Amino acid sequence: MPTSAAVPSPPPPPPVRVDQTRMRIEKMESDRIERRQRAREMRDVRAEEEGRKDPSLGDVDFVMLIRRWREEHAGMARSHDCDDVIVDDVAGGGTTSTSKSTITHARSSSGGEGKRICVCVRKRGMDQREVRMHEHDAVTIFHPTATVHSPRLRVDGYTKYCDHNTFVFDHSFDECSSTEELYGHVALPLVRYVLCRGGSDTMACSRRGSFVGGGVVPLGTVFAYGQTGSGKTYTMRGIQKMVAEDVFAMLAAEKDSDDDDDDDDDEIVGQRQRQPLPRSSEDTIVSIAMFEIYGTKIQDLLNNRNRLKVLEDGKGEVVVSGLGEYEVSNPSEFASLIERGHTHRTTHATEMNDASSRSHAVCQILLREKGNGRLMGKLCLVDLAGSERGNDTKCHDRQRRTESSDINTSLLALKECIRAIDTGSGYVPYRQSKLTLILKDCFVSKFARTAMIATLSPGSGSTDHTVNTLRYADRIKEKKVVVGGPSSLAMYNGDGGRLPSRSLTMKMKKESPAAARSPALPNVRDEYEYEYEYDELDEIMNDDDDDDANGHDHAPAKDASDRRLSHVDRTLRRLLEEEENLLNMHMKSIHENAELLTEEGSLLQVVQGEDYDMDAYALRLGEILDRKMTLIRELRERLGLFRNMLMIEEELPVP
Repeated sequence: MPTSAAVPSPPPPPPVRVDQTRMRIEKMESDRIERRQRAREMRDVRAEEEGRKDPSLGDVDFVMLIRRWREEHAGMARSHDCDDVIVDDVAGGGTTSTSKSTITHARSSSGGEGKRICVCVRKRGMDQREVRMHEHDAVTIFHPTATVHSPRLRVDGYTKYCDHNTFVFDHSFDECSSTEELYGHVALPLVRYVLCRGGSDTMACSRRGSFVGGGVVPLGTVFAYGQTGSGKTYTMRGIQKMVAEDVFAMLAAEKDSDDDDDDDDDEIVGQRQRQPLPRSSEDTIVSIAMFEIYGTKIQDLLNNRNRLKVLEDGKGEVVVSGLGEYEVSNPSEFASLIERGHTHRTTHATEMNDASSRSHAVCQILLREKGNGRLMGKLCLVDLAGSERGNDTKCHDRQRRTESSDINTSLLALKECIRAIDTGSGYVPYRQSKLTLILKDCFVSKFARTAMIATLSPGSGSTDHTVNTLRYADRIKEKKVVVGGPSSLAMYNGDGGRLPSRSLTMKMKKESPAAARSPALPNVRDEYEYEYEYDELDEIMNDDDDDDANGHDHAPAKDASDRRLSHVDRTLRRLLEEEENLLNMHMKSIHENAELLTEEGSLLQVVQGEDYDMDAYALRLGEILDRKMTLIRELRERLGLFRNMLMIEEELPVP
């Protein structure tokens, strides 16, 4: 039987040729359908948003972008009592580890007595001007972060997106937070620190025998900084009211506590004596001084705006000569004096605020020992003048521009001083402005504690200024991070690079269609007399005797700081100084001419008598006329210098 031949397998079918062109067309059609569906959904959402007719809504597209960001990052908010803040994927998915990142602030424990610097921010609500301008809320507060949503347009001119700039602080308060809540976390610890003799730090120092002015003097300072119209004065006045209540409440409570402890045994009394106890009203006098720094002028707000002078004694202590202190015995007297001081403060209308504070107001609460008047503690509440940019001053006259320049110069000097404190620098540039010179002891004393409150305007038209405010506050207290430590900042951007430790900057771009005055305290002066008087800002800045005596060479640091001042700022500051010199010389000339006129009248009466010396009359009359000519010549020279500065100022470029 013949063997059958093997049947060959059929050849494989030819491969089906894929039409790439058709696939691309189908994908394009599918994408087009999806885009149209998303566009319809977006139009429906936008129509729904516009249908609400919320007057404060602003641009609907930006509002929806910001709302979406807030929903995605709502988990960032933490309690103000937390030390370690857990931020889950705060960089929008850019962390390199699957675990949550931990941000631990340097010295961020609540309480305030143990840390030298505390920086917080407070956002106010939308005001009528912002609503009228159809602005939207562009600031988000999730404690401890503050985020500014800056509206932007792509290069195509119609695609909208937002830049989200986030900063981290010790405390962040939104528009729903009350002034009382802010006071409890920021200012109240300083009140306790001053009333409790500075806590354990000063007790240890007292045992070593190191005293400040015959005893340890704890110092507390609270600054309110921010754009004009952002709520600085509102916040500070609320703090002043609560300080008045708490100071006397604490003093009264300690007095009652002392009365209750009269029957304690010696062991309990000995334990209490080893603790830093609060002061009591039995041995403490509470007094108030309030003044303003307007340019280079210092004026007493509680004493008819009398001009004051900055003096420095042989021991390097800076004193405001002529400043009145007024004793208060209850919160109502305290509040009455504060209200009187605010009514005398210098204010002017600007583009941003109808009653903008144009001066730095300093309220000093001083605790003195009964009997000898020795200073036992001091709390300074400083309401800074509103910061302004060049665009904010383009419609200002010469006086307003000069004010703005001097304000920004002093704010720069203040920032450098607070940064020097926080970084432990041996050089504190407090001579760069009269504000920092007057507050010298708050910067150089080891028993000084400082709190900075940065106030924010939420309107979308102020986002650039708000970012600048946050950067100012952020740079005051640069976070110190130990890389690799359990509390280090482990946050990275999407490319694996490390984000700056001072701030978290994120960009997410999404497409979308009158009172009665209290008796003044007697002037308490030391045994030595004041040796140096500073009437001009240049004398203050160039006097480095104290620094040289300490053996420090800080010329490079000064040069670097001075370079920050622009030519415009220096010119305007010099113009303000020349104006003050002219006014002072004119006033001096008027007074001296009045004295000479009185003497001329006396000469005429003498020469009209029976016995007179005509030669003596002629000699003295010639001397009087020569003196008048000298006064006129000096006044003309000073007027010429002032006119030259006016011409130089007019030639400056418009900001």
